Amino acid sequence: MSRKNRKNSFLHALKRDYLLYGLLLLPIAYLIIFKYAPIYGILMAFQDYNIFQGIGGSEWVGLDVFKFIFHQNSFYRALTNTLVLNLLDLVAGFPAPIILAILLFEIRYVKFKKATQTVLYLPHFLSWIIIGGMVYLIFSSHGMANNLLNALGLGSIEFLSQKTNWLIMYVIVGIWQNAGWGTILYLAAMTGINRELFEASDIDGCSRLRKIWHITLPGIKHTIIILLILQIGRMVSIGFDRPFVMGNSLVSEYSDVISTFVYRVGIGSGDFSQATAVGLFQSVVGLIFLVTANYIAKKVGEQGIW
Repeated sequence: MSRKNRKNSFLHALKRDYLLYGLLLLPIAYLIIFKYAPIYGILMAFQDYNIFQGIGGSEWVGLDVFKFIFHQNSFYRALTNTLVLNLLDLVAGFPAPIILAILLFEIRYVKFKKATQTVLYLPHFLSWIIIGGMVYLIFSSHGMANNLLNALGLGSIEFLSQKTNWLIMYVIVGIWQNAGWGTILYLAAMTGINRELFEASDIDGCSRLRKIWHITLPGIKHTIIILLILQIGRMVSIGFDRPFVMGNSLVSEYSDVISTFVYRVGIGSGDFSQATAVGLFQSVVGLIFLVTANYIAKKVGEQGIW
């Protein structure tokens, strides 16, 4: 198709579907304002940034900010904790929505299924401040769980102040908050599985477990791989709310992650150059992880992101 024909085709589509194209203006504006425009701020990572002089007037120092960060033990502790917590989420949290989606998919009573899905989705819409308050009220030293244990004569358990227990609680609370919402994509993928496969398996006398293993899981395999690749790409990134709200001074050795490190040096100390440099480091390493995971997936014969 010639350039002129392509132009006429686009103008015709624009005239025909102008309302749909108009709906794109808001998300495009969001991407430009909040995703692309801030890229200019990456320059702060290579400057001795001064808030009064701005990016244009601050002194250029090259890689000195990165060298300073990489010589800090607190940065390596935050990086290690980030990788450990994300790895725990990957091992324990990634399979959770898959298992939950399969269980929901196997429910035949529609009303009960919809009610269950609604209950499972609710934690996703709760703020981490609210969840943190709930966790503290239930699992603190004088919380409901320990009061019950004491009443049963079993003794208290330091759920939030003992390091290993805190890690377990961190993972469990994360699964509770995210697993229900994570089932949406898997359930959507399951609805696309050919129903004739299930009917044929019923004729052959297959059990439910065999149908799950030989039909359901292969049917959502590509979705699982794509989400796994994206999860691996976020191994160096971690949300601020969850570790900040659930952490405390007794477990700071485990709860201090890159996001809280950036908050401490960027907002607390006013060192925006360090905060920007750490953010840039996260993005570059995350991109490397993402490309590597995608490459490995395609090498073993699976479908990658691109």
